[in-house]
Amino acid sequence: MTITHTTAPFRSRRRDAVDGNRVAAHFEDLRDALTCASRHAEHLEAWGVELAARLRSGSRLLVAGNGGSAAEAQHLAAELVGRYRGDRDAYSAIALSAETSSLTAIGNDYGFAEVFARQVRAHARVGDIVLLISTSGASRNLIEAARAARNVGAVTWALTGEGPNPLTTVCDDAVCIDGAAPHVQECQLAAIHAVCEVFDSQVTDASAGGAT
Repeated sequence: MTITHTTAPFRSRRRDAVDGNRVAAHFEDLRDALTCASRHAEHLEAWGVELAARLRSGSRLLVAGNGGSAAEAQHLAAELVGRYRGDRDAYSAIALSAETSSLTAIGNDYGFAEVFARQVRAHARVGDIVLLISTSGASRNLIEAARAARNVGAVTWALTGEGPNPLTTVCDDAVCIDGAAPHVQECQLAAIHAVCEVFDSQVTDASAGGAT
C-alpha cells in the first residue's frame, strides 16, 4: 500500500487573524492546505490513470462517505456517469450514500456500521474500485466497507485527512491530506476534480486512438 504524506505539518492561522477577519483567515488556511495537497499530484495522477483503465474495461467505481464526504462521493459519481468537462461516454459509478431506501433499511436491520459494507457485498466485483472518503479516517462503516471490498476482490482506495489512520490500514492505497477538517474536505473536492481531469484525458485519448 502506498500512502502519501505531506512533509510539513499543517498549521492553522485562523485564531491568529489579527484583524478579526475570519473569512480572510479561512482562505489563508485553505491556501496552505491546498499547497500541502498539491504534493499528492503524482499519486492522484496515478489514480486517474488506473480509474480510467478499469472503467474502460468494464469495471465500476463504488464510492462512499459520511456527511460532507457523502456529498463529495455523489459529486464524483455524477462526474463519471454524466460528464466532467467535454462530452464523452458514460462510465459506471455508484455513490453508496445516495440509495436512501437501501441505506435506511440496512441501517435499521443490520446497524449503521453495515450501511456501506452490505452494498459493497451486493454490487462490487473483482476488478472494481471502492473509494472511501473521510476526514477522520475513523468511521466504522467505511472500515467495514473496505473489509467487505477486500473479501470480494475489489481494489480499495481511501481519501482521508491526516494519516495513517484506521481506514488507511485496511485499504490497498490511500491519499492523506493534512489540515483542519473543513479544509480537508475542500481539498478532497479539489483532489476529486484532479482525478477527473486525468480520467477524462485518458478516456478521450484512448477513444481518439481507437478511431478509424
